[in-house]
Amino acid sequence: MFGKSEEVKPVVFYNTLGRGKQEFKPLRGRHVKMYTCGPTVYDFAHIGNLRSYVFADILRRTLEYFGYEVKQIVNITDVGHLQSDADEGEDKMTAGLKREGLELTLPNMKLLAERYAEAFVEDMKELNIRLPFSFPRASDHVPEQIAFIQSLFDKGYAYILKDGVYFDTAKFPQYGILGGTSSPDHSRIGVNEEKKHPQDFALWKFNGTLGWDAPWGKGFPGWHIECTAMATKYLGKTFDIHTGGIDHIPVHHNNEIAQAEAATGKKYANYWLHGAFATFEGKRIGKSEGNAIRLYQLKERGISPTAYRYLVLTSHYRSPMNFTWEALEAAQTALYRALRAFADFLEGGHIHAGYRDRFEMALKDDLDTPQAVSVMWELLRDETVSDADKRETLLTFDRVLSFGFGSPSELAEKISVVSVEDIPSDVAELISLREAARVRKDWSEADRLREGITAKGYTVEDAKDGPKVRKVT
Repeated sequence: MFGKSEEVKPVVFYNTLGRGKQEFKPLRGRHVKMYTCGPTVYDFAHIGNLRSYVFADILRRTLEYFGYEVKQIVNITDVGHLQSDADEGEDKMTAGLKREGLELTLPNMKLLAERYAEAFVEDMKELNIRLPFSFPRASDHVPEQIAFIQSLFDKGYAYILKDGVYFDTAKFPQYGILGGTSSPDHSRIGVNEEKKHPQDFALWKFNGTLGWDAPWGKGFPGWHIECTAMATKYLGKTFDIHTGGIDHIPVHHNNEIAQAEAATGKKYANYWLHGAFATFEGKRIGKSEGNAIRLYQLKERGISPTAYRYLVLTSHYRSPMNFTWEALEAAQTALYRALRAFADFLEGGHIHAGYRDRFEMALKDDLDTPQAVSVMWELLRDETVSDADKRETLLTFDRVLSFGFGSPSELAEKISVVSVEDIPSDVAELISLREAARVRKDWSEADRLREGITAKGYTVEDAKDGPKVRKVT
């Protein structure tokens, strides 16, 4: 199986549950069970959303690299996620149906959800994100959610109000164990004044028009119970890792823990890993901010999705990532340079132990991808290492980074030699100036001009018979 090795090497993660770095110790040998909060598919995912899934992919690939077998679940929320994470406002799927002029029916909701779920999966593929074991849909698991809520009734944790069924947080002393419960998002829970306690959250919302029959009334499940029911169905009452964004901590993930452990009497997940936001012009990337940049918009600008993956990995997953178009273009330039260098390396080398060890040390230290990428560049620039050894070592790194070394990546496939007559005049001028700089042995000027050529969507490769110009399309 991919990623197996002779021995399992220890990895350290920052566990939100323990507020610090902890050595990862799975429940059962080499087997790891991992749940990733998936998208609410009422619209297309944006690059801020997708950063979270690149992070989860790096986590999974790192574990597999070090010899673990990972069973990952990524849910699809296609009902029950209200506009406020604190169980207030309109259901997001209902809002999506209204936006697209569709009648409010369950079949239409499924139709809408599948459209955006398929688009999400395609985005994952474009970003070289390994697909999970399963993408369970919330709407396909309503019986499991009803059974879960019934168990909470049986144990005295649930009560009924006129708008739905709620979880009584006062009966769960560990509520809020992940922290963050005093955040502004959580304070909005107080909108429903009938609740016993401000932090109580919805398990089921009544709706006589759109929903499913349940012992306590027709309606639909709450967002939080969906994840808990599906996670425990596919991974068991206790599993190894739960991932999500930092916005999930104060409400969604605290609620998941409370309802799961109240119902089962067992610890829910041992390790909680959370990724930070991506920002654009000082604001979090999101639909509500009006800056929800989608992956296709990158491609319209001639930017490979793999370049966005590269950009994401140059920031630590727990640090905010400031997105700019300039940074993305620089990421593509850097990635292209690395891929072109790799393409010229001969086979038959060996993995360089020193660089491999440094790469692994970075990964084992809470997925330090900026350091891992830095090690990659040090290797590429190291003239004491043979090109053949560089090739084999980069192939090893790419088991985690997945930049496309050794395989025809999207970017590498689109590189083509351009004939002289097809080169735009401004690019041709830069090429001429660069050749003149090379004759003068003004290497810094030649490098500067090369960067200018690359910024215009071309690259120049020096050869005995003159420069070869290639275009990235």
